Amino acid sequence: MTMTVMRDGRQTLSTARAAQELELRTGECELATQLGEVRTVRAGTADRPGSGGPPGRLRVPAEEIVRLRSEPDFPEALRARLRTVTTNEAAALLGIGPGRALRLTRAGCVSPVRFYVNRFGAVVWLYLASEISDFADREPELLQGNTPAAMRVMLTNGQDWRGRQWRSRRVAQLLGRTDDPWEAAAVIAAVLPPEERASVAEDPLERALLRRLRPMLASVTTATPAAHESYERVLAAEEFDEVLWYRVNLSRALETARREDPGRVRPAPAGRADRPSDLRNSPSWLPRPRSLSRQA
Repeated sequence: MTMTVMRDGRQTLSTARAAQELELRTGECELATQLGEVRTVRAGTADRPGSGGPPGRLRVPAEEIVRLRSEPDFPEALRARLRTVTTNEAAALLGIGPGRALRLTRAGCVSPVRFYVNRFGAVVWLYLASEISDFADREPELLQGNTPAAMRVMLTNGQDWRGRQWRSRRVAQLLGRTDDPWEAAAVIAAVLPPEERASVAEDPLERALLRRLRPMLASVTTATPAAHESYERVLAAEEFDEVLWYRVNLSRALETARREDPGRVRPAPAGRADRPSDLRNSPSWLPRPRSLSRQA
């Protein structure tokens, strides 16, 4: 294995090299790091408090490769934990029709773990096969018979939990990777619409810092304008109560960051300032949203 020795003496691999060693496809390895199936560390100095730069790249410790490769049934067991399915594939796993599976996912019975956008701009949600099976064991009564009245009303009104659940899950993953208060604030800010983000972080220097620390929420290829528009829509909260939820928690996170690291905010490097065009575009204290979101 080609490895890099970090400043603390640990030997690490790039995620691309780790994928090869673990016999995973690139997307599988990315999902594995998000879920914590493959533990990672961050390399470089950009993620140090006070640096003002974006978080460093993720790298995989060499001992993590050894640990995973020594598991029984490697790599099949690891791949099984990472297996994702579409709604139609989930229906087949559950032994129900695609229509019922769609209603269950829209109602939030299972949280999406990934998504992609097809050339026509349709969002295709992906679920962990293991979580689909767990749901079947946990809620067998929802797989047959009449849909519960409350769920039926919710769906009739056009409510859809999928985008909100994915955002909540992704925010929790990213918050779990950092102890830095400004990075935590940037994670929450990343899912707010630009105008909402700007109204909470009124200081232009703070907005510039949040932009520099903004994490990548999803790596999705968009081949058409319609696909790109759908992708951008998934990333941002839309419903009033979800927006309010993130606004409140961004305000709290900013208060914490200002108190714990007040010297972090400073003018951005040349060419990295918060431009007008940019404004168009889980810890226990972070509460869950109480109502549902609409998938556009």
